[in-house]
Amino acid sequence: MLKLIAKTLMQGPMTIDAPVKSDAAIEELGRAVERATRRRLGRSLMIREVDAGSCNGCELEIHALNNPIYDIERFGIRFVASPRHADVLMVTGPVTTNMAEALKRTYDATPDPKWVVAIGDCAFDAGVFAGSYAVVGGVSAVVPVDLHIKGCPPTPSQMLQGLLALLDRADASTVAR
Repeated sequence: MLKLIAKTLMQGPMTIDAPVKSDAAIEELGRAVERATRRRLGRSLMIREVDAGSCNGCELEIHALNNPIYDIERFGIRFVASPRHADVLMVTGPVTTNMAEALKRTYDATPDPKWVVAIGDCAFDAGVFAGSYAVVGGVSAVVPVDLHIKGCPPTPSQMLQGLLALLDRADASTVAR
C-alpha cells in the first residue's frame, strides 16, 4: 500500500486533456439555429426542460448549453420556467410512474405550435431502466415525440444539431402545405 501511495505522489493524478474548443463550429451551428428559429417563429426559441426521472447526466449536458462555451442565449434560445411560454419541451430520462401525469399536464399546458424533444437513450426507450416497475417507458409512451436525440448523454452540440433539424423539418412541412 505504501508503494502505491508513493507512486501516486510521485506521478501525480492522471488526467486527460480537455476537448479542443471549436468556437467557429459552435458559432456557425448557433447562428444556423437562430436563423431557422427566426424564419419559423419570427422570434426567439423558448425551451422548457422536463426531467421525467433521469439520472441527471442529460441535465448536466443541457445546463452546459448555458455555460460560457456554448452560451445559447446569444443565439436567441432561452430556457423558460413555465410551459405556457415554451415552444419546445426537452424531456430527459425514462418516464417514471410518478412523473407520467406531470409530463402529460406540462404537454397540455404548452401552446401550439409545440415540439417535444426526447433527450438521451432513456427518453427514447427507458434505457437501462426499461422493465422497472417504477417506469412507464420512454417519453413517447406518454406524449407524442417530434425528435429523439440519442446518446448517454448527448453532447450540447448534438442537441443544437437536433434543434436545427427539428426547425428545418418544421419549416419544410409548412412550405409543403
